[in-house]
Amino acid sequence: MRADDHDVFRIPGRTIHHSPSLRDMELFVTVVQNGSFSAAGRMIGLSPASVSRYINALEDKLGVRLLNRTSRKLSLSEVGVMFHQRAEQILSDVREMSAEISQEHLSPRGTLRVHSRILVGEEYVVPALPGFISRHPDIRVDLTLSNEVVDLVEQNIDVDIRIGHLADSSLIARRLVTSERVLCASPAYLENRRPVNSPQDLLHHNCLAYRVNLGDIAWRFLDKAGELSEVAISGSMLTNSGPALKIATLSGLGISLMPDWSVRQEMNEGRLVRLLPDYRISFTSFDNAVYAVYPPTRHLPVKARVFIDYLARIFQDTP
Repeated sequence: MRADDHDVFRIPGRTIHHSPSLRDMELFVTVVQNGSFSAAGRMIGLSPASVSRYINALEDKLGVRLLNRTSRKLSLSEVGVMFHQRAEQILSDVREMSAEISQEHLSPRGTLRVHSRILVGEEYVVPALPGFISRHPDIRVDLTLSNEVVDLVEQNIDVDIRIGHLADSSLIARRLVTSERVLCASPAYLENRRPVNSPQDLLHHNCLAYRVNLGDIAWRFLDKAGELSEVAISGSMLTNSGPALKIATLSGLGISLMPDWSVRQEMNEGRLVRLLPDYRISFTSFDNAVYAVYPPTRHLPVKARVFIDYLARIFQDTP
């Protein structure tokens, strides 16, 4: 349908530029089903005179006679038969659409478009998908992993999983988990190497970096007194993959800066050792919480809400 056809209703031999409303159609179908203005009025709580006025107004709007009236009965005109058939079909389609929407609310379904930062996507979102889809088999997840800042509305994304400060204040963010970055290395790497007692000691170590953008890599340190310092680090590996960085660190290649939720289990097991625990450390903002971000909307789609709720539980259950 063209945009300028929106208010056009077509009857053979003429074009009507004032389309009947759903209420008009419902009233007309009710009259036909009940056979009289009186019976239709009793069904919908109107007087026969009021029903008659509504039908007259509908015929005036369309410019045709829909009902043949006699003192004894009503009958459909030729155009009235066509209008009645079309009105019944339209009302049936509307009821079916309403039922589908209600069903979607009760049982979320359809394609859920998700974007996530690579690190949290590989560590948490992808491993969470089997459990989520087993609970919601009618949802199909379309997942994109990248470190790009995406336009949720323009790119039709339902949920974006981000780390850190939300720059676009027009979006809505739900914090999934608070987080801090921790400096860590394997016991094998630290053995027989210079101790790390201050940020400056990192200048003598192989530092494995997570690449956010091009340029020099610097780690920022905030001590308990609120003093901020920065160390330009160097090392034998740069990557935009969180799992790759963790594997390299566990393998003894060097020191890395990782989200605590990513390496908590390995630190608890002694496979990684935390360094400089008295500092808050970051390579960007010190806000390292994980957020589920979605466009402003009066009604968040159910498929998006259940996905966000599921991820929140996954983060809460992280040991």
